[in-house]
Formats: sequence, C-alpha cells, structure tokens
Amino acid sequence: MTTTTTAAHPALPAARVGLRAVILGALLLLALLPILNRLPPDSALHVSDFAVSVTGKWICYAILALAIDLIWGYAGILSLGHGAFFALGGYAIGMHLMRLIGDRGVYGHPVLPDFMVFLGWRELPWYWWGFDHFAFAFAMALLVPGALAAVVGYLAFRSRITGVYFSIITQAMTYALMLAFFRNDMGFGGNNGFTDFKELLGLPLHTPEARAALFYASLAGLAGALWLCRRVAGSKLGRVLVAIRDAESRVRFLGYDVTAHKLFVFVLSAMLAGLAGALYVPQVGIINPGEFSPGNSIEAVIWVAVGGRGTLVGAALGAFSVNALKTWLTSVAPDLWLFVLGGLFIAVTLFLPRGLAGLFRRREP
Repeated sequence: MTTTTTAAHPALPAARVGLRAVILGALLLLALLPILNRLPPDSALHVSDFAVSVTGKWICYAILALAIDLIWGYAGILSLGHGAFFALGGYAIGMHLMRLIGDRGVYGHPVLPDFMVFLGWRELPWYWWGFDHFAFAFAMALLVPGALAAVVGYLAFRSRITGVYFSIITQAMTYALMLAFFRNDMGFGGNNGFTDFKELLGLPLHTPEARAALFYASLAGLAGALWLCRRVAGSKLGRVLVAIRDAESRVRFLGYDVTAHKLFVFVLSAMLAGLAGALYVPQVGIINPGEFSPGNSIEAVIWVAVGGRGTLVGAALGAFSVNALKTWLTSVAPDLWLFVLGGLFIAVTLFLPRGLAGLFRRREP
C-alpha cells in the first residue's frame, strides 16, 4: 500500500508538466505561421495569406470555446447564447473601426459612417460617443457583454432557472438581439452591418503587418484566456463550481451563495466571448447581425463537446478541429456540412463522451 501511494504522487505533476509542454509547443507552432508567411512563395515552408487569416479566426473561436467550457464544463451552465456576447464584442470594436474611416468613406462625411449618411441621419447617436478612442471601444467590448450577462444571469439564477430552461432563455436572447440589430433605425448598420474598415491603431488593415499583428494579438488573447480559465478552474471557486454542477441543492444547503458563484463565472465567460469577438472582427473585415444567429451559438457548443467538456484544452482543440473540417468541407461539398456537423455531435455523444481530449487521457489502472 505504501509503495503504491508513493508512486502515484509523482505521476500527477509529471502529467501536468507534460500538458504544459504540449500547450506551450502548440502556441509556439502557431506563432511561427506569420513568420513562415513572409518566406518566398516558392519556399517549401511558405504559409499562404489565407492560412494565416483563417488560423487567426480559429484562434478567436478557440477563445469563445474556452468561455463556453468554463461555464458548461465546470459549472454545468449550458448557454446557447454566447454567440450574442461574441457579436457584441465584435460590434464594439467595429464601431471604433467605423469612426476611424472619417472622410475616407464613400460620402466623405467626417463624423457619420456611410450607412448613417445614406439613411439620412443628421448627427451621431449618443451611444456612439467615445468610440473614436480604442481604449474606450475595447473596454466596451468586454463591459457590454458582461453587463448583459449580469442582468440575464441575475434574473435567471435568482429565480433558480437551470438546465434546458436556461438554455432556451439564452437562445431567445440572442435571437431577439439578432432581430433588433437587423433594424436600420437601431444605428448599427442594419442588415449590412459594418465593413470597409481602413485601419486600427494607425496600422492599415489590408497589409501583411496588420495581419501578423492581429494574429499575435489573438494568440496572446488565447494564451491569456487559457491561463485565466485554468486559474479559475483550479481554485477554490472552481471546486465550488464543480460541486454546483454535480449537486446544486446540496451546495446551497451547505451555505454557499450559489447565485453569486454562478453569476460571477457567467459574467466572466461573457467577457471572454466579447474579447473573442473584438479580436475576430478586424481580421475578417466585417460584422453584421448574422453573427447573432442562434445557430452560431449551438455550433460553438458542439466545438466544446467534440473537444472535451470540462477540459479547457479540449475545448480549444475542438474549435480548431471542427472549423478546420468546416473550412475544408464547405469548399468541396458545402451542402453536406450541416449533416456532417449533426452526425459529428451524435457520434461524439455516443462513442466519445469525453471528446477528443479523452483520447489523450491516461487510463486509470
């Protein structure tokens, strides 16, 4: 008995060191892509502009997957509305990018974006004030999703709404926002949204330098989000969240403030989703109400399920894997993608309940 116990303890830190090495190696490998992109096109190691751009998008998706895994995998809160937080973060940074266009727009107005001039707006709405400053816009990309999550979460958690009922509420939320943002009189570009961005922080967006800078900013955001989520999951708060996930009533009877714990992690998760959206929009060059589509939120949940719920690293892996498959399949057989996505979710649920991350876990003796 003594020998078994002694031998078991060194294995745990060794596994953690191995996982950290894998994570660090993956981040370093990703960091090489913009460098390889600058090699001559005829070089065997050259990485195309498309590969850098699409990988930058996947990194943003991985941050969104981490946000969902933090609440679903550790607190048992299944949100089908995180696409709304993602889109709100994107709209916040998109408003800043639109303000930077100035008189370089089609209509040449120094203050109003082109769509406002086209629709006959005479002055800038009050809720656009301050978005000419990057720091303000970036703060709003985090605070607006966080504030919305605080309101929705407080009302739901205080009323002890859980399970599928909470999922339906969050899906209704994102659908309502999608309908609202489609309206031209909302002042967010209506159906077309925002596009034709020129620059960010003085750097023209349509250049290799801007592409590399946004890629590294997204990679830094992913590393920071992963570190933060792992700190939360490994803390006392994380253990309480897991207990809430497994036996909420029992945790409540023990004297813990379940509402406060769930509200905190839900708001934090929404802010991470907003960060992902803010990093995403400058790279794709457009944001419109389609980002609020409930289907986007459901697809993000599938990334987490495929990668491995409650593993964090698995969630990021699922985001990369599913989107890589989507990018390839939609180019060769676009009509099949939704069928493949649904089949993938069913197959993982039945045959791989721990997701892709479960394939790398050491089996217990």
